[in-house]
Amino acid sequence: MTVAGSDDEVADDLRDELTTALREFAARETILVALDFDGVMSELVDRAENARPVPANAEALEALSEVPGVHTALVSGRAMNSLLAVATPPESTLLIGSHGAERRLGPQAPPLELDAEQARALDAVGTILEPIAAKYPDSWVEHKPAGRVLQVRLAQTAEAKRQAVAEAEAALQDVAGIHVGHGKDVLEVSVVRADKGQGLDLLRQSTHADAVLFAGDDVTDERGFERLDPDTDVSLKVGPGPTAARFRIAGPAQLAAVLQAVARWRR
Repeated sequence: MTVAGSDDEVADDLRDELTTALREFAARETILVALDFDGVMSELVDRAENARPVPANAEALEALSEVPGVHTALVSGRAMNSLLAVATPPESTLLIGSHGAERRLGPQAPPLELDAEQARALDAVGTILEPIAAKYPDSWVEHKPAGRVLQVRLAQTAEAKRQAVAEAEAALQDVAGIHVGHGKDVLEVSVVRADKGQGLDLLRQSTHADAVLFAGDDVTDERGFERLDPDTDVSLKVGPGPTAARFRIAGPAQLAAVLQAVARWRR
């Protein structure tokens, strides 16, 4: 989907309800456009390090970040260093990493630091997950500053994926101070309580936004959708699956049209 030259053509490209919501959103004095990265800005790939934003999405985000009264943000489950490496976001774009445990709300933002209890819990999680991942070919443990993630996307069968996750959940039951969540073919374990809903709350407060647009594709994005005000905000599900979001687009290839429409109607 692309945004054509006139407003009528734009409305043809976007569903009528979404078009109306975007026009109303763009008309507010201060707005925040917050986007997940994987499956939203970028297509999903087997290896996280190979992800890159769809070029049209990167161009649209860059242009939108320069529009007065518009704040942009990436809200990702990735660790901050990983997000910076693959997303190469505009300098002014605010960043939420590790589902909210890591934040970069300015150039001097301090890195995440764990206390001794959190560090011990993180070590315990790694000790449990590493041998489980080793049992299931093509599974691995991703290391984040505040968590460990059992990645089973490439596991050989659907049954192997289920077994690996179930075994990990059972083994983690006796570990104190951890928070366990599910995503697409991943088991997320964090020693910091945080979610994308809290991340959006923080971004809204820090930008003083009158309205927020949030686009996400995964189960973890539902916490973000649930935090939005249906009367003023725009919740956008990218791809298939049940969701609390009000609107949906088919995939990352359709995102640029949404961002371009906001920029066009903002001016």
